[in-house]
Amino acid sequence: MTQPYDDQNVFAKILRGEMPCFRLYEDADTLAFMDIMPRADGHCLVIPKKAARNILDVDADSMAAVMRTVQKLSHAVMTAFAADGVTIQQFNESAGGQVVFHLHVHVLPRHAGVSLRPHTGEMADKAVLEANAQKIRDALG
Repeated sequence: MTQPYDDQNVFAKILRGEMPCFRLYEDADTLAFMDIMPRADGHCLVIPKKAARNILDVDADSMAAVMRTVQKLSHAVMTAFAADGVTIQQFNESAGGQVVFHLHVHVLPRHAGVSLRPHTGEMADKAVLEANAQKIRDALG
């Protein structure tokens, strides 16, 4: 059984405009933005706008909307970073590796022979994040 949704999590605050993010794409149901601790250039996140702790409590319509946006962002990061592939990651509950308890899907452009950077917990340079965000926005059209 999962814990109740905490509306004070960082992604809920981003949705309410209480915290900044490098926005990439938004529609009625989802928001995509840069991961501020990227494991690859172009690493971004897709979240539902509806409150959902993770895949264990999200409603089917929100999950479908998230996956539509994940697919859209996957195409964009492949183009923006001339990637050879894309890794999609999604974690659930602490034991499953989840750190922020609002459903989110990681989209990471990948290049053959290049490993993901380790998760250091340090924020990337804001200018680099913005430049990478602009590449993705441009690829989205």
